[in-house]
Amino acid sequence: MFISSRSSDVGRVSTRHVGLKPDLQFIDFVATAPAKKLSRFDVLVSPGRRSAMQMMQRGFTLIEIMVVVVIMGILAALVAPKLMGRTDDARMIAARQDIATIMQGLKLYRLDNQRYPITEQGLQALIIKPVTGPDANGWKTGGYLDKMPKDPWGNPYQYLSPGIKGEIDVFSLGADGQPGGDGNDADIGSWEL
Repeated sequence: MFISSRSSDVGRVSTRHVGLKPDLQFIDFVATAPAKKLSRFDVLVSPGRRSAMQMMQRGFTLIEIMVVVVIMGILAALVAPKLMGRTDDARMIAARQDIATIMQGLKLYRLDNQRYPITEQGLQALIIKPVTGPDANGWKTGGYLDKMPKDPWGNPYQYLSPGIKGEIDVFSLGADGQPGGDGNDADIGSWEL
């Protein structure tokens, strides 16, 4: 290959060499500052390939970025309402699962002690051996639950023995933390299981 180094040839395109494909050309690069060392790839460049290389090196335009942001905004507007309604449902399901776990612990307590803990002993009787109220002679070391969960709204679960709606009642007061209520504020209890 031949690249002219004469100052009068700088910037000219030379195609006079034999054996070149018609779409390839020798390109002498115009340089005002000292140029980097050229490789064969830099010298033999097809005109179509050169524009593709330039396209790969350019970034995204502001309009392209704005179109993507608008599309993401539309998707978020469509998906967000569906997900927001599900959080309350998920909390109610989590409360039911917690209550079912507590009920299993209470049943094990009853098997070992022939009765449920009384209301004054509360649900803590599943974690630490009660010292007040009726004796828990069959209480197992380690307890019946690792720890007492709080309901999904951050309130403690309520316990009544004897219960109002069953032999015992374990329940959450719902999102409002008050007895009764509708929808998300409704009480969730062991009588629903």
